[in-house]
Amino acid sequence: MIDYIVAAVTALLLIVGALFALAAAIGLVRLPDLYTRMHSASKAGTVGSGLLLLAAGLYSEDPAILARALAGFVFFLLTAPVSAHLLARAAHRSGYDLGAPSVRDDIRDR
Repeated sequence: MIDYIVAAVTALLLIVGALFALAAAIGLVRLPDLYTRMHSASKAGTVGSGLLLLAAGLYSEDPAILARALAGFVFFLLTAPVSAHLLARAAHRSGYDLGAPSVRDDIRDR
């Protein structure tokens, strides 16, 4: 009975993680500029890859592998927003346009 529950939870994590990864991929292709593409990749991509990693750790049925998968998910959650912020800041400082003319640029105003 417990094997069916683990299999169902693993399947659910795989499906939801794959949908988040698909949303991130579609966002990278469809969104108009660097900043919105980066937002899609950092948010949905992090959740999608983290859920897929958790599904793999849960499916292994080994506590050591599950602990590594949890540590990897936490690592994703801690590093993806920081790297996205640094990428956006580098793009902004190099002169990449913010897109819409109505966007107020607080960094350039200083």
